[in-house]
This record gives sequence, C-alpha cells and structure tokens, in this order.
Amino acid sequence: MLESKKKLGNELYQSLGKLFYAMAMADHSIHMKEVEKLNETVRDHWLEVDDIEDEYGTDSAFQIISVFDWLLEYGKDSDQIYEEFEAFYTDYKILFTPQIKDLAMSTSRAIATAFAGSNKSELILLGRLQLLFNT
Repeated sequence: MLESKKKLGNELYQSLGKLFYAMAMADHSIHMKEVEKLNETVRDHWLEVDDIEDEYGTDSAFQIISVFDWLLEYGKDSDQIYEEFEAFYTDYKILFTPQIKDLAMSTSRAIATAFAGSNKSELILLGRLQLLFNT
C-alpha cells in the first residue's frame, strides 16, 4: 500500500513537470527566466507539500524539475505534453488536493509571467487548466 502511494506520488510530480513544461513551452520556446522561476518555486513551495521520496531518497518534488529538463532536452510538443497531464489528472483527480491545485495554478502563472509577461498562448493554457481543475 505504501509503495503504491509512493509510486503515485512520484507520478503526480512527474505529471506536474509535464504541466509546467507545457506552460513554459506554450509560446514554442523556453526562456532561462522560466526555468529559473520553476526551480525557485519547487524549492520554495513544492518541497513542503509532503514527505514522499523517490527511490533514491530524494524529495519527490524534484521529479518536477527532472521531467521538465528531460522534456526540454528532447524538445517535446507543448500540446501533446499538456494532454498527457490532462489524462493523468482525469485518471487520478483524488491526488489533486485543493492545496496542490492552488500551487499548480500559481506555479503555472509564475512561469507564464516569468519572461516578458503572459502571452496569448500561455493565457489560453492557463484558462484550460483553470477549467480542468474546476470540473
């Protein structure tokens, strides 16, 4: 039971990494300021969410950054990655507590405004996320 909770916790953070990548990549390029904002937000806020660790004993919240970096390295498509996040959310809504939803929204907004304010594609994605979380 504990192992499956841990596994789901890791998958939750991996899916959030996808969400934040999709948000940063919405305008088809990722700027250093967006990456810095993500790293800062994970350190300042996500580490405190729970005490789940990955198989290496590292706080699972760092999965957010690992997945983001991996997607960035392989230049994945923002829409496809957002849809993967959406599918995970739909399957595991129970994992998304009000606290996690609020933090996901505020992190997404912070990434969207980190470089030259929010643009249209980022605002559209923020709107989709808000609707998703309200269903």
